[in-house]
Amino acid sequence: MNLSPIIEVKDLVRKFNSFVAVDSVSFEVNRGEIFAFLGPNGAGKTTTIKMLTTLLDPTSGIIRVNGFDSSEKDEIRSSFGIVFQDPSLDDELTAYENMEFHGALYGVEKAELVPKIDSLLVLVDLHARRNDLVKTFSGGMKRRLEIARALIHAPQILFLDEPTIGLDPQTRNHMWNYVKNLNQSRGMTVFFTTHYMEEAERVSGRVAVIDRGKIITVGTPQEIRESTSSGSLEEAFLKLTGHSIREEEASAAEGMRMQRRMWGR
Repeated sequence: MNLSPIIEVKDLVRKFNSFVAVDSVSFEVNRGEIFAFLGPNGAGKTTTIKMLTTLLDPTSGIIRVNGFDSSEKDEIRSSFGIVFQDPSLDDELTAYENMEFHGALYGVEKAELVPKIDSLLVLVDLHARRNDLVKTFSGGMKRRLEIARALIHAPQILFLDEPTIGLDPQTRNHMWNYVKNLNQSRGMTVFFTTHYMEEAERVSGRVAVIDRGKIITVGTPQEIRESTSSGSLEEAFLKLTGHSIREEEASAAEGMRMQRRMWGR
C-alpha cells in the first residue's frame, strides 16, 4: 500500500447556524487503504462525508482529495465513486440502462462505455441479469449494481455510506469480498461508514472514531482494542462513545435539503 495520503482533512469545521456538526476534525487516508469512519448517530459522519464528496462546503478548514482542494469540485468528483446509504437506482430501468445513464453523466466515451459496463457487471455477478428491470432485483443485487455503477468512470476512491444496511449476513460477506477484491486488484482506496463493528474490524486497515463532531481516536482495530483494554472493536467503540442511545444527526436533513438545492431539485 502507498502510504501517501489521498484524503487529507485538517481543522475541518462545519456549522449549521449555531450548531457545530463537525468541530476541528483532522485525519488522513492513505492511497490504497480501506478506512472505516465510525461514530454513533449524530456524531458528524454524514456531514463529513458530504464535505469530502463536495455536497457541502466547509465552514472552515482544509480538505484535499486526490491532490485537489475543496474548491476544485469537478476534479474531486471525477476522483471518486459513491454508494449512498439510501437506494439511488432507477427501478424502472434495467441494470444495463442504469449503468449506461451513469456513464453518460460522467462523460465516459461511448466506445469505452459498453465494454466497461459488461466487465463491471461480470465483476459483481450481474451480467446475466443486465437486461432485467432493477425493480425485480433483491436488496443485495441492487447494492452490487450500485457498486458497479460507482466504478464506471474508474475512480481512485470508493465511498460507501452504510453499504450493507438491511442485507443478510451471506450477502454482506459477498459484498465485502467484491470490495476487498477491488482494493487489492486495483489499489482502490475505500472509505466507508458502518454500524456493524465486526465489519470494520474484519475489513478495515485503520479506523477513525468520531463523536459529537470530534475525532476521538484513529488507529488499527488492534491498536484501538489495546488502548481501551477491550476484547473487540465494538466493546472499544462503546467505551469511547458511551452506551446512551443517540438521535439522528441534526445536520443530515439540512444537508439533504442543500444537496437538492444544489442539483436544482
